[in-house]
Amino acid sequence: MNCNAIRSAPTDRKAFRLIVIVSAFWIFAVAPSLKSQDEHDVMQLRNMTWLRHSGITNSLYRHITDEAYEMLGIRTEEIAAISSADEWRQRQKQIKDILHDVTGPFPERTPLNADITSTVSKDGYRVENILFESRPGFYVTSSLFIPDMIKGQAAPAIIYCSGHAAEGYRSPAYQHKIINLVKKGFVVFAFDPVGQGERMEYYDPETGISAVGGPTIEHSWPGAQAFITGGSLAGYMIWDGIRAVDYLFTRPEVDTLRIGITGRSGGGTQSAYIAALDERIYASAPEAYITSFTRLLESIGPQDAEQNLFNGIKHGIDHADLLAVRAPKPTLIISTLNDFFSIQGARETYKEVQQLYRAKDKPGNITMAEDIGAHTSTRKNRQAMYAFFQKHLGNPGDPSDLEVDILSEAELRVTSTGQLATCIGSETIFSLNKKVSEGLQSLLEDSRNECEEHLKNAVASARKLSGYRTPDGCKKPVYTGRVLRDGYKIEKYFIQGEGDYVIPFLLMMPGNPSGKSVIYLHPEGKAVAAGKGGKAEWFVNRGFTVLVPDLIGIGETGPGSFRGDAYIKGVSYNVWFAAMITGRSITAIRAADIAGLARLIQEYFNAQLIYSLAEGELSPALLHAAAFEPSVTHIALLNPLTSYYSLVSTRFYIPRFIHGAVPGMLAEYDLPDLAASLAPAKLLMINPVDGSGNAADSEITERDLSIVRRTYDAENASGSLMIRAGDDIFDYLMEWIDR
Repeated sequence: MNCNAIRSAPTDRKAFRLIVIVSAFWIFAVAPSLKSQDEHDVMQLRNMTWLRHSGITNSLYRHITDEAYEMLGIRTEEIAAISSADEWRQRQKQIKDILHDVTGPFPERTPLNADITSTVSKDGYRVENILFESRPGFYVTSSLFIPDMIKGQAAPAIIYCSGHAAEGYRSPAYQHKIINLVKKGFVVFAFDPVGQGERMEYYDPETGISAVGGPTIEHSWPGAQAFITGGSLAGYMIWDGIRAVDYLFTRPEVDTLRIGITGRSGGGTQSAYIAALDERIYASAPEAYITSFTRLLESIGPQDAEQNLFNGIKHGIDHADLLAVRAPKPTLIISTLNDFFSIQGARETYKEVQQLYRAKDKPGNITMAEDIGAHTSTRKNRQAMYAFFQKHLGNPGDPSDLEVDILSEAELRVTSTGQLATCIGSETIFSLNKKVSEGLQSLLEDSRNECEEHLKNAVASARKLSGYRTPDGCKKPVYTGRVLRDGYKIEKYFIQGEGDYVIPFLLMMPGNPSGKSVIYLHPEGKAVAAGKGGKAEWFVNRGFTVLVPDLIGIGETGPGSFRGDAYIKGVSYNVWFAAMITGRSITAIRAADIAGLARLIQEYFNAQLIYSLAEGELSPALLHAAAFEPSVTHIALLNPLTSYYSLVSTRFYIPRFIHGAVPGMLAEYDLPDLAASLAPAKLLMINPVDGSGNAADSEITERDLSIVRRTYDAENASGSLMIRAGDDIFDYLMEWIDR
């Protein structure tokens, strides 16, 4: 057809216009998406997509939570099987024991050394600003609100726990409820949680704010370190609350048989925890927190450090258990219908706990208040809370929500400077946890004197604590395409991982293969690792077949849409917390997949000798895989962390190492123990780094890696261990493959 024919035919002219429009749409709408695709993509190709795996970027979160749902499903079946009051009471006792295990152990009580730093008189009440020590040198800033109307008589008291407001209980929203309670004749004791108010742990005097971020990050930053040593931020915060109760017992104004607790959001978390673990609290009203783990994981996911109990879901703990353990003491769940803490979960939890209260013949002692609203406090819910405490703490009166005058920051200031960090120099979660880690390090050093037995136990502990699962057989790879390069080709594959997800990988195949292979693990994924002129190509040019995967949560398989409130410098702490509460670790999941890849390259691609190289934060995963999988025998680590002791000993550590940590590991083993267990296998460590990400100095290297050197010497394999520092990376790799 010629142009004249097009001009003379209206129908053809319309068709031509349609072609132009479609072409323009393709150029401007479709073509950019194609350009954004990388030649290293395995699952998203130019001409097709694997729909079965279209949610691949959420693989890590989905895999972890799928396991959590199974555990929670077992718990649901156990609850459904309870048919008598005796069985409910037995379960309640079990819950108490478990809660103490997953939050403790708590320290011995020490003197509070309480000091009233100032007193403020207001209309109808006074405020005493108080400093006390929940642990030696660990100061808590607080304020005691005392109504004038009690006239020397012992009155009911309520502990108020603050949510995630940087100013702590000085927040106008929190003060409103506190002062309303005081006006109704309650003594109220409010204290700052760690990382908030006058207790910022990373306070920067130059900026006047936290150096790491808001309250959730102030919590999760040291909270992750606490988990690595086997502790928890929840444990520290609960103990602060228990000591607050201790302080109330010293005050003549307080009737110690009538103590209540409440708080919203993060304060709801604290009030639920503290009331569950301190039997002296009679009435509890957690607000804007209670839901269920199933609905939490289905929606917003795990939150900051203190909202996660060590192996909590693994041990069968759900939100309902925090309330059930108190039965039949009065409890009020306060919720809003449009909160990000699922109202459906709150209702299901309420329904479950009602069964136990009925079994204890106190069905009226568990109640629920609801109102329309988001993550906020409503007038209706506040009045329900006032009425609840008036009823159950024996202090009847009008529950109306009153307009009140809010106190200034200066009136509620406890320290002279407004921050402990610039006034007293209080202990912090970091400093306290560092002392714990020093004790654990000393125990490890003692154990290492019996090297053979120690390493055997260390590997067994690593397998158990990490939640490692030995791969079941060898998965069959699925081929998806090819890329040709000068002198070699890249084949694209994926295999099934440990669970219902896939591991995309590239197989870089030289023209003249040597029979040697290398698994190359890069924390930024295969697209970076397989780039031209990189280390993978260096290996291919020397005849190696190079397998470059995207381990779960990396490259095509991540990082996923879930980040969480503690997303710090590109690292989602909340995903790591999700694994922890199920008794797993991201490191163990990745280690199992590395082991599976090692088996794969042997069985399907005829590898005669397998080398494995990991960079940076993937080094712990490779060390774990090598410790558990016999076929992983030639290991190289580039910029590896020397130890997790180094990380928990560093105040401003590098967050990217968190995903490689195993919660509780320092109580049983550290990375040097796994490295030592590899002897006499060939091991290369290039430019080890400390917890701050800097090159490890000679003192740190000697402290952390001496066990590795000693073990290789004892095995007469010192020639197989290479610890190198400098810029000659390829020379070190050549030395490694030539030995």
